[in-house]
Amino acid sequence: MAFLITKEVKKQYASHLALNGVSISVPEGKIFGLLGPNGAGKTTLIRIINRITAPDSGEVFFNNELLSEKHIAQIGYLPEERGLYKKMEVGEQAMYLARLKGLSKNDAKKKLKFWFEKFEIMNWWNKKVEELSKGMQQKIQFIVTILHEPKLLIFDEPFSGFDPINANLLKQEILSLKENGATILFSTHNMSSVEELCDNIALINKSQKILDGAVSDIREQYKSNIFEIVFLGHFDKFSATLTATYEILEVKTIKNKTSLRIKLLESISSNELLTNLISFGTIISFNEVLPTINDIFIRAVGENSQQKSDLS
Repeated sequence: MAFLITKEVKKQYASHLALNGVSISVPEGKIFGLLGPNGAGKTTLIRIINRITAPDSGEVFFNNELLSEKHIAQIGYLPEERGLYKKMEVGEQAMYLARLKGLSKNDAKKKLKFWFEKFEIMNWWNKKVEELSKGMQQKIQFIVTILHEPKLLIFDEPFSGFDPINANLLKQEILSLKENGATILFSTHNMSSVEELCDNIALINKSQKILDGAVSDIREQYKSNIFEIVFLGHFDKFSATLTATYEILEVKTIKNKTSLRIKLLESISSNELLTNLISFGTIISFNEVLPTINDIFIRAVGENSQQKSDLS
């Protein structure tokens, strides 16, 4: 069931069309990746969902209701642009932001203590924000974003400023939030994080959605009949039998062990390739290569941009 839906959302800024009829459907309890090049319209859509700005046309539905002011308390938003007050002490500011989220003083202090200890930053409580690194500031903002346990969490480039260890820590917390029932909208340029975290994605380019669906389905959709094979045997004898049906993309041979990357060029099955290989040696591994989200991003945006160019 969809928890967040946008229907034909449009937004124009002066001469710039930021969104042109964008519709997305974010499943409840899932992590949804909102992807696209810089300037594609992602941040505008996020701002509309947060009611920071309004669409020129189209609708947004939150948990089967037309999005309204009452839903904002159920949304946690971590923007790409950080918004902590540099001169305030960390603890004082965290308490202030927690109270704005509707938590009582006692609840806010109790929850903040839990998260500060979990992230090992309790000794920064009385420090000023300007004394913290970018990654430390990001931890504070992450904590105050999730503290009131909102039903919808929106993370815009959440790993910016983090080293690999802390980025992994944050990824585990995001997965834990999902396991506890949160619905998460996640925008990033880090495609490896998308593959690690996202169940579904939508790709926006030049104000329009050009691709969406389950990550597993999209990778299947964009596969190119490429296989990686490792076998013990005579590669020279096998290669001599190749027809226009196969294309060797890569070959590595060490002693009698050969690693191949092969593309099937015509409508034959992988079983036929496997059968052919078996007659020349022993198969150690045989795997279809699915494209990465990064590969798909580049290909889809490139094809869409070319189509727009051809039409102009």
